[in-house]
Amino acid sequence: MTKHSLILMTMLLIIVPAMAMSASVYKWTDENGVTHFGDRQPVGTSSETLNVRSGTASANSNGRPGPQQRLDAIREQQQQEADRQTESAMEEARRKQREANCATARTNLEIIRTNSRIRVQENGEPRYLTPEEIDEQKTKYEEIAAENCGSEDQ
Repeated sequence: MTKHSLILMTMLLIIVPAMAMSASVYKWTDENGVTHFGDRQPVGTSSETLNVRSGTASANSNGRPGPQQRLDAIREQQQQEADRQTESAMEEARRKQREANCATARTNLEIIRTNSRIRVQENGEPRYLTPEEIDEQKTKYEEIAAENCGSEDQ
């Protein structure tokens, strides 16, 4: 193939689809009152040239969303569902942590109430808590229980 024929072929490939896209559509009514449409102007009858648009319809032209709008809506719904699931998982984790904190506080309060002497390890050495320290610990665990156990505390 020569350079000229290659250029000619390229030009034809560009021009032919453009010509096909810009083809006119004619509308006319025959003697029986039937409306016809065609790509050739009828002979002997008056016709109307129609403006034909190609491509996808917009959401406003027919009242329905187009494919891109539907895809965007689906993605939005999926994102909202994922957000709800993440929020639910976080709420579940918080609930379980509150339950664990409640159980620990109740256990510690039970130990404080039933034992007059409480032994702890401090710097590797065992020692007993003073009555004031026991009262401080009791107050601390009562607050934790109140925060985490709800209305069923103590």
